[in-house]
Amino acid sequence: MKYRAVIFDLWQTLVPWSVEASDRFYERMADAIGVDHDRFRVAWVDGRPGREIGPIAEHLRGLFTDLGVDGDLEQLMSMRMTWVKESLVPRSDALATLDELRRRQYRLGLISVCSQEVSRVWEETSLGGKFDATVFSCDVGISKPDPRIYEIACERLEVEPAECLFVGDGANDELPGAERVGMSAVQLRAPGEELTEPGKAWQGASIEHLREVLRLA
Repeated sequence: MKYRAVIFDLWQTLVPWSVEASDRFYERMADAIGVDHDRFRVAWVDGRPGREIGPIAEHLRGLFTDLGVDGDLEQLMSMRMTWVKESLVPRSDALATLDELRRRQYRLGLISVCSQEVSRVWEETSLGGKFDATVFSCDVGISKPDPRIYEIACERLEVEPAECLFVGDGANDELPGAERVGMSAVQLRAPGEELTEPGKAWQGASIEHLREVLRLA
């Protein structure tokens, strides 16, 4: 066994991210609080770092203040929770890959840069219960590529970084970040899917399908 643990990114790795679907949802949120679509989208995108390392309710209250609206916090929270839960649909080969890694006795970890809705609905999704350790940036207050977020995952998995293979699409400089703490890293370059700029810059190992992890681990 080359590694003792395999650690996955979430969005655009285990779960595809649709830019079109997210843009449509931004418009629904804007309509719910009575704000121009473009104005809302700019504020939402600009506020991303804050909501990914802290409570979502606090972030939404700040968003309402910045936009000058008296928004319904509970309504928007409910919309967000429902949308996130519906969006957490794994790739077709994700669950089978995780199950086979488990059968081979690998420790399984997840590190996700995400807002708090993800951790709240996690156990209600098909991915809940598949991992020995999950690290959500919103819960630990740090994000990739901060070395500490990888170290937390290792601590929870009870492994050393050198014993881990990290799998991600490359957003948030996550692949070099994993290597800097001593992990091996491989990029998922799913055919036909756009990568972020940090993802496009990655020159290391890559795969096109999650099931290919089985021959690497």
